[in-house]
Amino acid sequence: MNRRKTLTAMAMSCLLASGSIAPARAPYPADPLHSPMWTAHAQTIFGDDPVRFDPRVKVSYPEIAENQRSFPVALDARGLGPGLGPVRRMLILADLNPIPIAIDYRPDGAEPYVATRIKLDQRTPVRGAVQLADGQWLVSGGWVDAAGGGCSAPPVSRVKGDWAQHLGEMRGEAWPMADGASRLRVTFRHPMDTGFVANIPTYHIEQMRVTGPDGRLLGQMEIWAAVAEDPAITLMPRAHPGDTLSIAARDTNGRAYLAKVTVARQSPLPTATGATGR
Repeated sequence: MNRRKTLTAMAMSCLLASGSIAPARAPYPADPLHSPMWTAHAQTIFGDDPVRFDPRVKVSYPEIAENQRSFPVALDARGLGPGLGPVRRMLILADLNPIPIAIDYRPDGAEPYVATRIKLDQRTPVRGAVQLADGQWLVSGGWVDAAGGGCSAPPVSRVKGDWAQHLGEMRGEAWPMADGASRLRVTFRHPMDTGFVANIPTYHIEQMRVTGPDGRLLGQMEIWAAVAEDPAITLMPRAHPGDTLSIAARDTNGRAYLAKVTVARQSPLPTATGATGR
């Protein structure tokens, strides 16, 4: 789903939820979380694709949001195994956020894992959705208690007034893992403005790509303003010790962010390693 289609989809979700138009009937399973936005989001995000809930899709997060501006979430589909085929897309979303989708990730040459920190505007279901090569979606998630206001509060760097001094700074580290992949963590200095604060327009990182030393695409994602200020993103690209990974990102003002990270030459980390949002 490209950015224009996703914006249209979110607008349609609002219309469907308000009852302005009647949703087309689709064979969506009953939502075990009983979210008031499930049908609307399913209609606009999944369309006519098959959808089912699957506990093998692991969504890890704290049960209570201590900081609604920066809430860690990890989506892990490695437990699906090879029998279902490769994972095509991975979504992290919060049903009741005004910007429901946080990340739309394609693990082209990576293990199906992504972690980051998101904003929460109120108590909401937080979900992970994984699309397989045959088009079907597998969904999992749960309710999270949050005080609210994470999407409408000004970024800390805006309050301090130093955001422009650090805009564009990047940091990355990569370590080998026992299964032959690597663990890559990339951080950006960016306000990730939602547009819901008076006199501060929407401004956020919108795309990121990771390529290997041979130029092969390892992963790409669309990023939304629901991701927390100063984004930290963890992926598991298939790369080996000594490989140099190239990270390229762009924000909604067209500013480019470029960095190179070399996978450390060290003993591999355990395969299960991948802390939430770190």
